[in-house]
Amino acid sequence: MSNEQKPKQKMGFTIIKNDPTDGHKGFGIGSLSLENVSPVIVDAEEGVARIEIGAMHARSDTERGIKFTTNREDSEGGKLYWLVWVTIDFNENGPYYAGVTACEMIINREKRRGYKLLADHVNLMDKSMKRNIIVDHMDDTSKAILADFLSSHNKEMWDNSETKLHIDLSADSPEL
Repeated sequence: MSNEQKPKQKMGFTIIKNDPTDGHKGFGIGSLSLENVSPVIVDAEEGVARIEIGAMHARSDTERGIKFTTNREDSEGGKLYWLVWVTIDFNENGPYYAGVTACEMIINREKRRGYKLLADHVNLMDKSMKRNIIVDHMDDTSKAILADFLSSHNKEMWDNSETKLHIDLSADSPEL
């Protein structure tokens, strides 16, 4: 089946479910649930963003077959991707994008090598779960792709989100 004939995959964000401790007061109290976090991969070169649940365990289609290192030179000439951790929560208006944080990944398919800082990815996932918005280091093209993806994926969640998310994802927001 050629790329043009593949059916478009539409997978939704994970929405918060019941209390992970289910009323028990023992082991696991205070644990954070990953049920409300979804990884989105932004490919600025292709102009697309997609949910890749496999990225929760560094096993997304984008990452598959790549040996990652913390040395940028290993993946020189590679393609930039953004792994964006999106956390969903509810406010008085309904569900919204509560935490959105972006991590850089560079992948050189030819060399089968990639660059990412795993600690950075874990820390930014944690910050997303704590309802932070950290996207100001993304390039304008990637921000626009992500903003379009989030708003078209679920207009209600986009409209219910903080103004900070809308401002930080606008093309004229300051970059580091």
